[in-house]
Amino acid sequence: MQWNKGAKEGIIVAECQDWENATTQLCGSTGLFVDTLGTLYAADSFHGRIMSFTQGAQQGTVIVGGNGEGAGANQFNYPTGLSFDRHGNLYVVDQSNHRVQRFSIE
Repeated sequence: MQWNKGAKEGIIVAECQDWENATTQLCGSTGLFVDTLGTLYAADSFHGRIMSFTQGAQQGTVIVGGNGEGAGANQFNYPTGLSFDRHGNLYVVDQSNHRVQRFSIE
């Protein structure tokens, strides 16, 4: 949900309605980051991916992951947190693989 200053109701940015692996779904969101342009980045734990949602978008974009559960270089096993450094690198906490992965995001 997005809550604008002074709002009495929130705006749904992404939600999980039927657990499908579609880019309109965000299930088990456990971590998020919002950049200076208002783009929301979220860990979709149940689908093993990091998604981005630009303001007003009807669906998100898979940034990394989404390649099935696993321990490969672009796979996660329950991602739970994320952050960006000042160089634009994305760091993802991959909980069940007991690691933090770094990705260079262009």
